[in-house]
This record gives sequence, structure tokens and C-alpha cells, in this order.
Amino acid sequence: MWKEENNKLKKTFKFEDFQEAFAFMTRVAFLAEAQQHHPNWSNVYNEVVIELTTHDAGNTVTEKDRKLAKAIDELNA
Repeated sequence: MWKEENNKLKKTFKFEDFQEAFAFMTRVAFLAEAQQHHPNWSNVYNEVVIELTTHDAGNTVTEKDRKLAKAIDELNA
């Protein structure tokens, strides 16, 4: 579940191993590029942390963030 805090949507994804985490990040990268909305994220071994905020709107959560979050969840379903 995405959590809204500090003007960001944030979610942690856990995978079997680093390779699965990296493959997920690659799929998210294609989604983000298609939507022209790019996440702040980090990866340590099997964990990917994604934060979404709209810089153009003063670093607040907007519909662009919610749309990308939904698309990311659908990738991981």
C-alpha cells in the first residue's frame, strides 16, 4: 500500500533477490518514461523503495503521482 507522507507517495517493494528487484526497476523505468514522470527510488539487494512527488507542482502529490503509482502496482500484481 502506498503511504502519503512529507508530500510524497512512498512504497517499499520486496523481491526474491537482486535480479528480480532490478528487473522490476527496469519495467518501472519504461512506465515512467512513457508517462514522462520519474520516481525517486533506491535499491538495496532485494528491496526497492519508490517515492513519487511532482516537482513541477512544488513537490506535492498530484494526479500524475497517483497514476504512476497505480501503473506500478499493476506491474507488480
